[in-house]
Amino acid sequence: MKACIDIGGTKVAVSLADGSGAPPVHRRSEPTATRGDRDALARQVLRMVDAVCADAGLAPQSVAQAGVASCGPFVLDGGCLEVANPNICGGIAGPARGLPNDWKTVPLEAPLRQRFARLRIENDAVAALEAERLWGALQGSSHCAYVTWSTGIGAGLCVDGRVLRGKNGNAGHAGHTFASDGAHGLLCGCGNVGDVEALVAGNALARRFASEGWGDAAGLMAAAGAGDARALAEVDELCRVLGRMLYNLVALLDLERISLGGGVFLHHRALLLPRLQAEVAAHLPALTAGVRLVPAGLGERVGDFGAVALVA
Repeated sequence: MKACIDIGGTKVAVSLADGSGAPPVHRRSEPTATRGDRDALARQVLRMVDAVCADAGLAPQSVAQAGVASCGPFVLDGGCLEVANPNICGGIAGPARGLPNDWKTVPLEAPLRQRFARLRIENDAVAALEAERLWGALQGSSHCAYVTWSTGIGAGLCVDGRVLRGKNGNAGHAGHTFASDGAHGLLCGCGNVGDVEALVAGNALARRFASEGWGDAAGLMAAAGAGDARALAEVDELCRVLGRMLYNLVALLDLERISLGGGVFLHHRALLLPRLQAEVAAHLPALTAGVRLVPAGLGERVGDFGAVALVA
């Protein structure tokens, strides 16, 4: 059995799989560690691996291989990847973001290499892309992307059948591309003001709309689904921002299909998908004709299967 580790800005999930593509088993999930020392996240992951081994009746040392699908961005320190995610590391944007730490990065690869003989770490959107190409909605597509609309905004990209990674494994961080010139003064945890994530990410919606009576994405979407005109106008604007980001990916990479996942999108796909598809289709048919946006075929388990794809 192999450890499958999914690290997000909101939660960490750890499970076991045999690498065949079968669903992972003995899954445990916890809120992502954001307090204590910089190694809190790595210690949490290792503790959870031991716990799922105990659940399976396995000696921890018998699980010597791991696939890690982690939110990014990544930076290299001594040749090992560290996580510089703005929803985990409070030291990137500073106290204004309200995270209970001053971390700029957290170690990941170095402590895990001490535990596992074989280790593969990828950005979680890249891992989800690989899973969607193996078992989900992107099967048979050589020019495609996986995009998550969740706590943050991320993408995994594939062109000519090749997954794009970049110098530090950070290709696809479209959520940190600018969407406005500081509109609303909204600060992203990365320090940008007015990037896509600051405007539409799940953790941004509570900050943007609490004063309107919508304390989170679910409240806003429920109001829009019930026909509230103000809420519908806000949802249209969110889809305009994210839809233009999707169009930009299509224009830059000549994509044919984009699989969409993440809690914000999947829980409200009936409301969001037609608006996003219309935004993409509204621009330059020479590039967008026939481009399809589809829900992640692996649904809410795409993160788990992303980690499985890394050990398949």
